[in-house]
Amino acid sequence: MTYNTFAHKICRGGGLPLTCPTCRKSETRVVDSRDDETVVRRRRECLDPRCKHRFTTYERMEVPRLFVVKKDGRREQYSRDKILTGLRKACEKRPISEGQMESVAADLERELFARGESEVPAATVGERLMEALRKLDPVAYIRFASVYRSFRDIESFREELAQL
Repeated sequence: MTYNTFAHKICRGGGLPLTCPTCRKSETRVVDSRDDETVVRRRRECLDPRCKHRFTTYERMEVPRLFVVKKDGRREQYSRDKILTGLRKACEKRPISEGQMESVAADLERELFARGESEVPAATVGERLMEALRKLDPVAYIRFASVYRSFRDIESFREELAQL
């Protein structure tokens, strides 16, 4: 992914302009910019005088490809979005902010890429997420574990609860 801040574009090879999500005009300006370790957060404002909509964009460096090896041997490209979707389901209606879930995903991603390997077992990803959720919220942990570990009966569920 390349960044052209002069033209206010975020390009993916083809040079598609960044557009306002409300009016679809391509003229925007950066109001505020904050750097994190892995992402640049920019608050933008549409320059159309009738719109003036403010929105947030995130710029993330393209990272090397990482594949997750499933139990059945299939390889699937690592997806941060898939991790966040699972976290959101587990944390639904719990007092856990989007920022906390983003932090869990970022920590996991950092750890996986720091290994320097092109493939990681799905079990490693699942266990790391369960460790993080166990520290964050026990209910979210149990929700995630019940899907991840495929509890078949109430007894296996009780065993997991006893470990908390």
